[in-house]
Order: sequence, then structure tokens, then C-alpha cells
Amino acid sequence: MPNAPEVSLVIPAFNEARRLEESVYGLREHLSGVPWSHEVILVIERSSDGTLDLARRLAVDLPAFTVIGNDVQRGKGYAVRCGMLRAHGDITFFMDADLSTPLVEIANFLAAFAAHPEVDIYIGSRQHAQSRILRRQSWVRQRMGETFNWILRRLTGLRFLDTQCGFKAFRRNAREAIFPRQQIDGFAFDAELLILAEKLGHRVEELPVEWRNAEGSKVHLVYDTWRMFRDAIRARGRRRTEHS
Repeated sequence: MPNAPEVSLVIPAFNEARRLEESVYGLREHLSGVPWSHEVILVIERSSDGTLDLARRLAVDLPAFTVIGNDVQRGKGYAVRCGMLRAHGDITFFMDADLSTPLVEIANFLAAFAAHPEVDIYIGSRQHAQSRILRRQSWVRQRMGETFNWILRRLTGLRFLDTQCGFKAFRRNAREAIFPRQQIDGFAFDAELLILAEKLGHRVEELPVEWRNAEGSKVHLVYDTWRMFRDAIRARGRRRTEHS
């Protein structure tokens, strides 16, 4: 694509009116000083708190920002897929709207890509020995996440210590190959991406990140538990399908 940006940032959001403004201002300030061309794609799932209207107001004078308003609420996997299919960057990141992984990590990932042209995908890992966890989740949520990650690894055979960290980056060739094939809309979509990457021959590596838990998780400890197990089974099914 002519004049394609060097870096795309895809940020899914659902009921994020309380903190989206701070995140957008943080993005604007950070990106004003970077040496690479960029685009930011905000993908807003159908929300009940005015997130979409707020995103559009915030982006109106920011030409690098695009807002996609989905009229459904299907899950983070679907929102990320919508944004990644619209991205044009040589390197494309997706990250959480609360910026729990700080924006300075973008430069660290770009440096890793530059140093290792053989790597197609870098994923943030909170379990990496060099990661810095500045504020942890509650004990219950931390155990819930660790258990889900363990189940995914057991069911899918993935080697990664942290499949669920919401900070991942893809070279253009990997993005264009993987995301048209992605199907899972819910919690296990990260694992599905890694399964697809492996099947398609893309090299994936984990990098340490700084991470700070942000209050206001959308995960319901009771209602979403069965959805996590359902998605884990779907990820296992994708593993079998892709390796058949």
C-alpha cells in the first residue's frame, strides 16, 4: 500500500469511557516524539457507556487515529481481528485500552524485530524472568489467569509461559497470513493465533514487559469461567484442525 505506516497500533475497547480519554492522550503524547510513521486503530465493541462517541470525539483532530465502531459485542478476539484486518503497518501491535503495558515497550519490541529479522511475532510475557510487574491483580484473578493459561498450554501443547498477555506484535507477512484465518472471538483467541503461527511456519518469541494491573476488569469471575473453558476446548479443536 502506498504511504503505508511503519507501525500500526490496534486497541480494542469495550465500556472503556472511564479511562479511554487518558489512554488516547497518552498515545498522542507518546507518538508525537517517535521517529516512525504510525496509525492507531481503535476498535470499539458495542458498549453501554458511550465509549464509541467518546472515541470519535477524541480522534476528530488526530489524523493518525481511526475509530471502528462494531455494532456487536462478540469479544476481544473479534475486536482485535477487525482492527488487524484494517491495519497497514510493517509491524502491527495489539494492546489493551488501559495501556497496562506501557507504550515505551513498543520501542523495545521494534528493536528486537530489527535485531532478529528471522522472528515474525513477538509476544509480551508477564512470566518472563526479566519482566517487571509493578501492580499485580488480586490473588483470585491472578490464580484464575494462571489456571486458564495452564489449561490452554495443556490442551494445545503451546510452549509459551504467558499466552494471554495483551501486548503482541506481528510483521506484515504474519499478520496477513494469520488474521484472515482467526475464528475464536473470546478468551482463547491469543492461543489460536499462536497455533496458527506455528502451523504457518512463523517464528514466535516471548519478550519481557513492564506491566501494571489496571482496575476495572471486564471479566466476571463466575459467569466467564465456563466461557473460558469453552474457548479452551475450541483452541484445542483448532490445534487438531490445523495439524490434521
